[in-house]
Formats: sequence, structure tokens, C-alpha cells
Amino acid sequence: MNTITVNGRQHSVEGVPEDTPLLWVLRDHLGMTGTKYGCGVSECGACTVHLDGESVQSCVTALSEVGEGNVTTIEGLSEDGTHPVQKAWKEHNVPQCGYCQVGQMMMASAMLKKNQNPSDSEIDEEMWNICRCGTYNRIRAAIKTAATEMRNK
Repeated sequence: MNTITVNGRQHSVEGVPEDTPLLWVLRDHLGMTGTKYGCGVSECGACTVHLDGESVQSCVTALSEVGEGNVTTIEGLSEDGTHPVQKAWKEHNVPQCGYCQVGQMMMASAMLKKNQNPSDSEIDEEMWNICRCGTYNRIRAAIKTAATEMRNK
């Protein structure tokens, strides 16, 4: 039996093989469907979650790699949608289809923990997630808005 900590709560995942991707543990075994499947090979970023505060792609992160670490999903970013990134995404009307946006927000929030004043080039370098709708300019604007709010706290 494995125990995994997700959003500050411990969960038992009995009978789940150690090589099961974290994405499927979250979605299929814990019922946390906010994290999305995109490509399955860590190329699109749709499945991004945090592992001990760092962005990881849950489609290629095995349950065994989580160990004692703490996983944060979009459900744990904030319970009421008031994280600065979530608020900025709404303010800038970032999503079109919305499918990639959970991964985008998770990647952005991890980046802003380290750098609360990113330049355009730093955002472009860190935010490698794919958005088929092409809302990259709105994503960049939302990140800058969220960064401002985080600096002013």
C-alpha cells in the first residue's frame, strides 16, 4: 500500500503499481479530475502539478517518484479561486477552450514563487506549455498581473 500527500491531505492508494503515472493516480484513484491528460509524453504541459513546489508533468512522474513529497493540484492552489494567478486568468479572460489552462496556471504559479518580477523573455522561457488556442499574449499579461499582486502582498 502506498500513501501519497495531495493538497496537504494523505491518501492511501492501495494496489496501485509503483510505476503508475501520477496523473492516473490523481484522476482515476483519487477522483481529482482538474489535472488534464494532454500528450502523455511531457511535451504539452496540460498535466502540470507541483511536487514540493516545483512544476512536474504528472503524465511521466511515477507514483514511486513522489515518495514523501507533497503534490499540489489545481484543486489545492486555492480552495476558493483566489490565488493571484487564478484571479489574473479571469481578469484577462485567458482561456478560450480552457483545456490547457490548469497546466498553464500551475506552471505560472510555480514560476512566480521563484520570480515575482519576470520579464517577457523569462515568461516565454519558463512557460513552455502548449495552448492550441494561442492565448499566449493573454497568458503573459495575466502572469504580469499576478506577479504585481504577489509583490504587493
